[in-house]
Amino acid sequence: MGREGYIVPADPQAVGKKKTAPRSWILIDSAGQGTVLDVDKYAVMHRVRIHARDLRILDPLLSYPSTILGRDRAIVLNLEHLKAIITAEEVLLRDPLDENVVPVVEELKRRLQPANSFCRGNENEVVGGHHDIEIIEEDESPFEFRALEVALEAICSFLAARTTELETAAYPALDELTSKISSRNLDRVRKLKSAMTRLTARVQKVRDELEQLLDDDDDMNDLYLTRKLMVSSPASASGGANWYPASPTIGSRISKASRATASRASVATVKGDENDVEDLEMLLEAYFMQIDGTYNKLTTLREYIDDTEDYINIQVSH
Repeated sequence: MGREGYIVPADPQAVGKKKTAPRSWILIDSAGQGTVLDVDKYAVMHRVRIHARDLRILDPLLSYPSTILGRDRAIVLNLEHLKAIITAEEVLLRDPLDENVVPVVEELKRRLQPANSFCRGNENEVVGGHHDIEIIEEDESPFEFRALEVALEAICSFLAARTTELETAAYPALDELTSKISSRNLDRVRKLKSAMTRLTARVQKVRDELEQLLDDDDDMNDLYLTRKLMVSSPASASGGANWYPASPTIGSRISKASRATASRASVATVKGDENDVEDLEMLLEAYFMQIDGTYNKLTTLREYIDDTEDYINIQVSH
């Protein structure tokens, strides 16, 4: 499917020759800790080992459609306002202060931290002779899938909410137009139809991207970053801290997280076939069904608008 990427070698001299304005990113690691980074594109490319053309997909100044790309060591994610790079041990999310991105950052921090870090109960209170401790089952999915799920959940919910808002405004406006044909009502419906067309195109692109992934096992296999790390070199998973000149504190934290990720991945690799994509297929299928439901709502609304226009044309011709 032509989705393979390649590693960009570190070239400090090249970085020095061409200056680019820093961009604000937030790095969320496997401990759920967030660190804001103001770095240029070369630093990002070196850290996650993607090509410039992949990073360009995430440029907010360029109009790229919704895309999910699997690369050698990263998933490049461009979904509406969410522009992220997911690796086997961290997420880099662009423009973390954007009002639509802030809730996603908080959800990533919550969902990506180890279960034992937030499974705290009140150990000092005893209920019925036992400590009242809440136990939360740890999600054993690979880090990249948990991060991907947060992103898909956020975007599907966002587009569903925009569709509901449009329906709430459109159906009463259409009914009012059928009862009273006026320039005001016609203009109102015209604007709503235009908004519906734009929203449908956005929803369809996300839907098509998920469908394309589901139709190609190779593309889905490319998203198994943890498994690829283990298959290529079990020792390489602990080398994440060397991808980018980070502080010793951040570096050691990433290194520890990498070893934990590698430990879990080794079990998963032994248990399953390297080409098995069933877990990811189930995840993508769930969100495909959700976005498909949103698309169907917009299709129904479009048909209602078309029927209303036919009715108005008949009324006017008489």
